[in-house]
Amino acid sequence: MASNLKTFMLLAVVCATLNASMAGDPDILTDFVVPPNVGGPLDGNFFTFTGMRALVGTPFPTTFKVLKASMAEFPALNGQSVSYAVLQFPAGAVNPPHTHPRASELLFVLMGSLEVGFVDTTNKLFTQTLQQGDIFVFPKGLVHFQFNNDAKNPTLALSAFGSANAGTVSVPTSVFNTTIDNQILALSFKTDLATIQKIKAGLSGKI
Repeated sequence: MASNLKTFMLLAVVCATLNASMAGDPDILTDFVVPPNVGGPLDGNFFTFTGMRALVGTPFPTTFKVLKASMAEFPALNGQSVSYAVLQFPAGAVNPPHTHPRASELLFVLMGSLEVGFVDTTNKLFTQTLQQGDIFVFPKGLVHFQFNNDAKNPTLALSAFGSANAGTVSVPTSVFNTTIDNQILALSFKTDLATIQKIKAGLSGKI
């Protein structure tokens, strides 16, 4: 009996651990989550996001731009495990290598074409050229990028995330625009301090 109990307890711990490791946003015990600062009775306005209206009738940006509808911008998403981002790529624009630690990303090309790719944990690169109407998935937590290599035409894409707060970790920024010691970076990238300093200056717009 004691042996069976120990086995059951071990299985319970393993299952709990696996469940935690596979979890995304935490489940909620109510239909939705209302922030403490929201007063008065709720209506449809709470569940409506109008931030994307900024896209209507405005000229295309001259640099890469992201317009987000995540929990920060749209509090009604809290607990719903979904969010959106609209990506605008002028001709030749790139969304540099980055990751989303809390969500996979489903990208839908609405206009133009886009070079995309991600690197898996074996360092294998998966790339694709997407046309208008194509969809591509970036697995959760993996480094990926998007590039509009069309020299004349812009690209518009919509990304859906499996989290209300997917998070974004930019590889260039997190490596070179933080306070990691230059000597560590030079050794890690097998280069010299001058090269590291030049990269940092370029990212900060000082050259």
